[in-house]
Amino acid sequence: MRAVVQRVSHASVVVDGTTVGAIDEPGLMVLVGVTHTDTPAEARRLAAKLWGLRVLDGEKSCSDIGAPLLVISQFTLYGDTRKGRRPTWQAAAPGPVAEPLVQAVIDELRALGAHVQTGSFGADMKVSLLNDGPITLVIDL
Repeated sequence: MRAVVQRVSHASVVVDGTTVGAIDEPGLMVLVGVTHTDTPAEARRLAAKLWGLRVLDGEKSCSDIGAPLLVISQFTLYGDTRKGRRPTWQAAAPGPVAEPLVQAVIDELRALGAHVQTGSFGADMKVSLLNDGPITLVIDL
């Protein structure tokens, strides 16, 4: 699994003109990509990593201060641009494999006590955020 994590002051995701997920206070906006070999165990590890990641103000984590997370599926994190100018998506898991694993990350975060908002899997989403820092990290499991 791969995640791009940004510390944000606020973030939202809109589908067809409707806001489907938003955090209106400091927290983390997380793009999650799934590849063919990922498992539920990796989804649990990613959730634990995100919940405990000490990148918020004062080196705090979401678990320390109850900060929210906006989690959005993002198959393009596994795009490959080594050949030519058009990315290939072969390393990205297909929807029927990826969707339950992204949901597993979300479910595990909620089980840990996180306030989680989400995008809509497979939808054309418009994501807005105010990166705080800026802090942006790539997590590969």
